[in-house]
Amino acid sequence: MPSVPLNAEAIRKLFDQVKTGSLSPDDAVARLRHLPFEDLGFAKVDHHRSLRVGMPEVVFGEGKTPTQVAQIFARLAKHGGNVLATRASKEQFAAVRKKVAKTEYRELARAVVLERDHKKYGRGVIAVVSAGTADIPVAEEAVITAELMGNDVEHLYDVGVAGIHRLLANRDALTRARVVIVCAGMEGALPSVVGGLVGVPVIAVPTSIGYGAAFKGLAALLGMMNSCASNVSVVNIDNGFGAGYVASLINRL
Repeated sequence: MPSVPLNAEAIRKLFDQVKTGSLSPDDAVARLRHLPFEDLGFAKVDHHRSLRVGMPEVVFGEGKTPTQVAQIFARLAKHGGNVLATRASKEQFAAVRKKVAKTEYRELARAVVLERDHKKYGRGVIAVVSAGTADIPVAEEAVITAELMGNDVEHLYDVGVAGIHRLLANRDALTRARVVIVCAGMEGALPSVVGGLVGVPVIAVPTSIGYGAAFKGLAALLGMMNSCASNVSVVNIDNGFGAGYVASLINRL
């Protein structure tokens, strides 16, 4: 097993748990033994990730069987903290629920959630904006990701450029934000507009919403990458998780 340096604060927290009796010495040793990863045969679960980068590994459900998702999720849950599975089906959630009783399924975001750590790590508000109602599932994935990673999140939905007055009516919410995530399909124009209204980082998320020439989000992706607003950066098509994760990192600075 490769040697990876441990985060001193995390180790100190582990010893504090042992001292207060909330964690037995054997359990503490077991956790350390499974660092940096635990081999399940079909997956190598990265328990060390939260020590390296401050946030735990997230399960990507798409392409995995319900049993695989359930086993990975359960092993992550055993190590404490919040656990998230994205792009998860109801069948995968049912399998997880049999192993981890307190999980919830957020249907719009297609996410399986176990929330136990309610501490706020972010220093401000993350605003999540969707151009249309059809973009909400991607936006919800960003919302849930940012919330589970310890941030206050506000959302503004269906405020696209086809009715720009809807966005301007919510300008106060935008100016309160420390980071803004903007999810849009079609031609992907909304992040440029938002970028011109705020003095904070804007993370653009192209969605696969649109008619044929939208090419399942490619038109929005290219439009966002060519944004004239200098504070706009772009993640991949439909990647609400990536946007929520990066926004959380920025909000912790």
